[in-house]
Amino acid sequence: MTFTVKANLIDIISRETYPAEVVISDQKIASIKRIEENLNTHILPGFIDAHVHIESSMLVPSEFARIAVKHGTVGTISDPHEIANVLGIDGVDYMIDNAQKVPFHFYFGAPSCVPATNFETAGAVIDLKNIDQLLSRKEIVYLAEMMNFPGVIYNDAEVLKKIASAKKHQKPIDGHAPGLMGEGMKTYFDAGITTDHECFGHTEALEKLKHGVKIMIREGSAAKNFDTLIPLLKDFPEQIMFCCDDKHPDNLIDSHINDHVKRALKAGHDLYDVLRSASYNVVQHYNLPIGLLQVGDNADFIEIDNKDDFNILKTYINGELVAENGKSFIESVEAPIVNNFNCNLKQPSDFKIKSNGEKIRVIEALDGQLITHEIQTEALTVDGFAESNIKEDILKIAVVNRYNDAPVATAFIKNFGLKSGAIASCVAHDCHNIVVVGTNDENICKAVNAVITAKGGISLATETEELVLELPIAGIMTNLPAEEVAELYIKLDRRAKELGSQLRAPYMSLSFMALLVIPELKLSDKGLFNGKSFEFTDVFVK
Repeated sequence: MTFTVKANLIDIISRETYPAEVVISDQKIASIKRIEENLNTHILPGFIDAHVHIESSMLVPSEFARIAVKHGTVGTISDPHEIANVLGIDGVDYMIDNAQKVPFHFYFGAPSCVPATNFETAGAVIDLKNIDQLLSRKEIVYLAEMMNFPGVIYNDAEVLKKIASAKKHQKPIDGHAPGLMGEGMKTYFDAGITTDHECFGHTEALEKLKHGVKIMIREGSAAKNFDTLIPLLKDFPEQIMFCCDDKHPDNLIDSHINDHVKRALKAGHDLYDVLRSASYNVVQHYNLPIGLLQVGDNADFIEIDNKDDFNILKTYINGELVAENGKSFIESVEAPIVNNFNCNLKQPSDFKIKSNGEKIRVIEALDGQLITHEIQTEALTVDGFAESNIKEDILKIAVVNRYNDAPVATAFIKNFGLKSGAIASCVAHDCHNIVVVGTNDENICKAVNAVITAKGGISLATETEELVLELPIAGIMTNLPAEEVAELYIKLDRRAKELGSQLRAPYMSLSFMALLVIPELKLSDKGLFNGKSFEFTDVFVK
């Protein structure tokens, strides 16, 4: 098929904008001709999310694509380690198979840390042999985030062999080093790791940039680092990429990488630097065949109304119009149910914490951040058991092993703000056990059992109600249309806030409270964990 588009072409390679007649033929940019016409719209390369876990949208890849194209996204660098922690390589294959059913550029990585640590229970293990097999495949374009940064720094043999495998296959290696600076930072990145999406401070990111690291500015549903890091774009335009990392369904319905672009432009950054961060820099770093509106490229581009409002009018992928004026032309694809959920229902007594001291360690959740702090406070003890202190916003948190029956791990957390009830989820990075926060054992148990009964989902429970969004695919995704998922998610989110939570995204924040590789204090199904010393610690302060 051959057709022509006339618009003002924003050429991010030559850094100029001019009226052009673009001919698309056989999915390629056949020719570009400068013309002397007054044209109202602009065309430019489509956006690419430089690091995302599709599973966190609770949607299968095909459904994610159906929504993302409406926002001008044409591709993603996708780390499938969420489903890999549940199903191993079979999970990676599931994502690739579903992704291939729609016109969208999905590029998957080989999950480097499944499980991320040995301090939690996962549903699968991807070892060195598996990594080498994955990296040998054309569908796998990089070694996904190396979360085990202590393993790199202290020369863990298995970790270094995975990095060596990526080098052998000449594929980039993604980083994951929150707060890492100084000699440890140098050792980590000198091993061959080239990116980081976990920077949460300006000084930290600046040190990594000066060391040659590519920094991904992340703005997701829970972690929001855009405002802190975007000033770095001015001095390091070739080292900046945009990513969401994790995007819950309601947020994906609203926006994607286009939000990064609009905000960066509003902040006064150079148009071409901004657009290169949303496309060119990603294409170059990962050596992708995604088109950049040059003759001979794949016809992957978007049309906008103007450079001020930046509203997406049309999205083309391989010359196919996949979205126009907020309507997606990608159709939903039915995906088969696969899962790994083997635990039995719990009892309220499973969540009790026998008192063992007067003072407790508490996870301090931070709104808009994945990092947490450790604080210490007096325990509220009733009849020999430590309980939630609702008045002080010290609530009970628990993690339940979803893969087999095991004792429940319990601790305390601050800043979730619930005045009654409980919220639970088995979208819990990275092993996807069930994580729950609540005000009393009965509601905590009720919320957990709702997830167990559904064999995956997010839930809310009070004395008089029980809400659940079922996620039957690996316990973390659903076949439902994105709009329906977003509606159900919004209902749960709104209800959690009505119960007292002040967090912008309580369920997304909850999903990271079991992520041990993010300091400072987290909870796995095996116990309370100090992410700085990388060892278990006691709930009660001795």
